[in-house]
This record gives sequence, C-alpha cells and structure tokens, in this order.
Amino acid sequence: MEVLKVENITKSYSGKQAVRGVSFTIKEGAIFGLLGPNGAGKTSIIRIITTITAADEGSVYFCGNPLNERHPEQIGYLPEERGLYKKMKVGEHLLYLARLKGLSKSEAKEALDYWMKRFEIADWWKKKVEELSKGMQQKIQFISTVIHKPKLLILDEPFSGLDPINTNLIKSEIRRLRDEGTTIIFSTHRMEQVEEICEEIALISNGKKILSGHVDEIKERFKENNFEVEMDSTDSLDISGFGNIISQDGKRFIFHLAEGKNSSDLLLHILNQGRQVKSFREILPTLNEVFIKQVKIDNPELAAANEA
Repeated sequence: MEVLKVENITKSYSGKQAVRGVSFTIKEGAIFGLLGPNGAGKTSIIRIITTITAADEGSVYFCGNPLNERHPEQIGYLPEERGLYKKMKVGEHLLYLARLKGLSKSEAKEALDYWMKRFEIADWWKKKVEELSKGMQQKIQFISTVIHKPKLLILDEPFSGLDPINTNLIKSEIRRLRDEGTTIIFSTHRMEQVEEICEEIALISNGKKILSGHVDEIKERFKENNFEVEMDSTDSLDISGFGNIISQDGKRFIFHLAEGKNSSDLLLHILNQGRQVKSFREILPTLNEVFIKQVKIDNPELAAANEA
C-alpha cells in the first residue's frame, strides 16, 4: 500500500519557486531518504506533507486519500530545529505533547511509561528540559514524535547532538518502527547514514527532483567499472588488454576495466601469472559521491565557485 503519494507539487514564496513539480511515492514500511543541499526545497516539501503550508499546484495523497487537516494526527514530525519548552519538566512536557496528538490522559501516561522504560530514562520524569544535555533533549524530542504511533514518521537530522551509543539506539528504534509497519521519511546531510538506513531516496536540487530510486540500484547506475585488487606483493601487475591501473598503494591496486571486458576473465588472467590474490572487489560509488556529482551538474555555478 502507498502511504504517501506526492504528485507534481509546486510552491512559491514571494515570487520565488521553492518546489518545482516534485513527485514521488512511498510504500508502507519503507525508509525513504529525502535528500538535497541547503535551500534545495526539502523543508518546503515536508511542510506541505504535514499541512503546515499548502502546495500551490499538485496533489498529495495519504493512505490513498487526498491530504486533509486530520491527517497530521497520523504523522510524526521531528524537525531539524527542536521545539521543547526548556522550563517544563520532562514528564509533564511529554504528557502535554501526547495529548496534543490526540491521546487521552491514560493513553498518554501508558505510552510515556513504555518509552521512558525503553530508553531507561524513567528517573528523568521530574527533571526540567533545560537540565538535560543536547543529546538527552534529542531523545525526549524523539519520544514526543513517536508517542502517538504515527503511520508516517518524518525525521529531519534525527541524530543531531547524539553520541555514538545513543545514535545506535535511535537507529535501532527507527528500524523496529519500520518493521512494525511505520513508514519513515529520513532527511539528512549525512550520506553514510542514508546508505545505512534508507532503502529508496529522492534527491532534490533547486526545487526539483533530479534523482530517485533504490539505493543499491543508484549505486549500480553510477558505477565507473573500477575494481580493487589486493595482491601478495608490491610487484607490478600486468593487466594489458583488460584496462589500466589507476593507482597503487603498496599491495593494493585500483584499476579501470575496459568496456566489454569481463572482471572474472581479468581475475583469471592475474592468477595465471602465478600471483596470489588476497581480495578482489568492484568499487561502487558512495551516495556521497553520487550526491556531489549530481548536485554539481544541476548547479554549475556552485561547482565553479567551489573549484575557484
């Protein structure tokens, strides 16, 4: 089932177009990366999905129905800019936010007890938010976002301020929520996190979608036929007729396989030279490399400025 369908939406502010004909769909239980450089239009798209603002043109469907003012009750949104009331006590604050999400007092108390025990923070109940570290506040913000069991969870830089242990804790919770059927939109500048967590992505630049698809498929699409082989020695390697060596670092060689050549034949060619191969792998581009390359293509002025 499609939880979210965005069709050709546009949005302008003071005559400047922030979103230009963006479309994508997200299926139930998916973790979807909404990516792009600063000012690309991601936040504008999220504000439309959460009904904070409306699209000038285009349509948004939630669980098959046109998006309406009641749907945010089934959406959890963790914005990049956090919004906790620092003078309130943690327990009172979370109960208040849960009630705003439509939970009864007893439902809110039950859900809050569950999450505070799960995160091992039951003793924070009477602490003021301002007494907590940035990372601790982030955990409270995460609880406030998921406490009403949303169908769609939107996370904008969810690991900001977290140490590695708590980052792994939140990652684990994201995956668990996904496994239980929650659909998740994940927005971040950290491409290594996207590779680790997301299944599909859409890359936004200058208000329009310039790339989308499954993470593995995208990396395959942009590979450059480069391979890495680790040998038994630093002796020179003969791959004549198969391509050219790009670099060598000790026993490790990086080479480009010529068009029409087979990597298995090359490996056999190396072994027939009496050499011992410790490892042999194709080098796929990272999402960060794809991201930078595609954004530069879409923003030639930005690329020229960075190279100046």
